[in-house]
Amino acid sequence: MDLGECSKIHDLALRADYEIASKERDLFFELDAVDHLESFIADCDRRTELAKKRLAETQEEISAEVAAKAEKVHELNEEIGKLLAKAEQLGAEGNVSEAQKVLQEVEKVRSRKREAEEEYRNSMPASSFQQQKLRVCEVCSAYLGLHDNDRRLADHFGGKLHLGFIQIREKLEQLKKTVSDKQEKRNQERLKRREEREREERMKRRTRSRSRERRRSRSRERRRRRSRSSSRERRRSRSRSRDRRRRHHSRSRSKGHRRSSRDRSREKSSKHK
Repeated sequence: MDLGECSKIHDLALRADYEIASKERDLFFELDAVDHLESFIADCDRRTELAKKRLAETQEEISAEVAAKAEKVHELNEEIGKLLAKAEQLGAEGNVSEAQKVLQEVEKVRSRKREAEEEYRNSMPASSFQQQKLRVCEVCSAYLGLHDNDRRLADHFGGKLHLGFIQIREKLEQLKKTVSDKQEKRNQERLKRREEREREERMKRRTRSRSRERRRSRSRERRRRRSRSSSRERRRSRSRSRDRRRRHHSRSRSKGHRRSSRDRSREKSSKHK
């Protein structure tokens, strides 16, 4: 297809740099490639649908049975074209024996095509049969005729446009799978990192909780120590108070005893006199 001059830079050195950088980290340029190729496929599919609508409007309506017979002829034409293109490719590569085998297979398909064309001819009037029935290629959106000869079919199915769209579609499916695998891998890595962060957060919370518990334990221990110390101090204070009272009481009794002894002595002395 004539797409004009490519606006991209085609440089083998840049390609080598990209391939080297891709080994170290994932640049994810496959997403750009997927978008680029999807635009080709979407444009081709739009042309295919428009061509089908145009054919439906211009060609005569036929019954479902006749349409099925015409479709069978188209399918055999497509098979012949693909086999001829394959045989030409094998011949160009020098693989003559394999090319001969493919050509033998072509003869078998041609025989089946003649039978299918005979069935289709018998199901339609001669005037209608002479009309060229077209079909749209599902790969490249080109028109294919029901009565195309083998050369025309081989040129189409072995042509650059048809093969190019086959390559694009295959490459697109491959890139989609690559992107899906990378996204799945990236999601798994993100999930793993999130789990690691959550694990670290849990460890930090446990550490903080243990630290708070140790501080509480030390605080309780200090309070118990202060409480025991206060209890001991109170007991000592009470003991000292009791001792003071005992000493005071003892001194008071001793003074009273000495006073009564002096009084008795005075009384004796006065009586004597």
